[in-house]
Amino acid sequence: MSRDVAFAPALAARPVSPAAMARLGFGHAALDARLEGGLVVAALHEFYAASPADGAAAAALALMLALRCERPGPILWLGEDRERLEGRLHGAGLAELGCDPARLLLVQAPDTLALLRAAAEAVACSAACAVIIAPCSKPAALDLTASRRLALAVARSGVFTLLVRAGTPLPSAAQSRWQVAAAPSTALAANAPGLPAFEIGLLRHRGGLAAFSLQLEWNRERRAFGPVFSGAVPAAAAERAGFAGRRRVA
Repeated sequence: MSRDVAFAPALAARPVSPAAMARLGFGHAALDARLEGGLVVAALHEFYAASPADGAAAAALALMLALRCERPGPILWLGEDRERLEGRLHGAGLAELGCDPARLLLVQAPDTLALLRAAAEAVACSAACAVIIAPCSKPAALDLTASRRLALAVARSGVFTLLVRAGTPLPSAAQSRWQVAAAPSTALAANAPGLPAFEIGLLRHRGGLAAFSLQLEWNRERRAFGPVFSGAVPAAAAERAGFAGRRRVA
């Protein structure tokens, strides 16, 4: 009997750890069912802005998902120092989304290389609840090799890790890839501003799930996403986000 064959039964019988199987749902019943429970926690997930104007929407969606993670510890937000010119997180805005600003640890790196080095250390720290990596000034630096290193570290630590990205999607080791665009919200009573709304689309999934898109909104009281009250997505918004013609989740 060959050595490989001898070890095959043992490898097949090796149990999968609960941490590797844990999933984090959006709180949207139809979406979570489509994802078989949600996103794998111990994995990388990418959120691409549908356009330059949707960068804030992609970042906000990533933060909202991190807020749903029940793992103890801080949420690490890693970005480059150029955020001083392009905009920073705002405490009052974070509170409005249901986030305690004191829970965030902000890391500002001087350049892309330093950002990736900081990210490698952050995702390996099992004391963190989640890690959000803001867009790089040099997206090509976060290539397949760099993302694979991050993915392996995440698999070991179990830290929920989200990559907020811009531009054309690049090859990576992310377990899922999404496109995010801001969507019109439904006004509340007395024409008060509605809940934050998004148009999201699954572009790629290592589990073999087919691409789909849907609109959802964030409820800060429940810290969960749900269907938009109005239901239908304006055609102009769907076309702008590049989702026209995609199959939708009921």
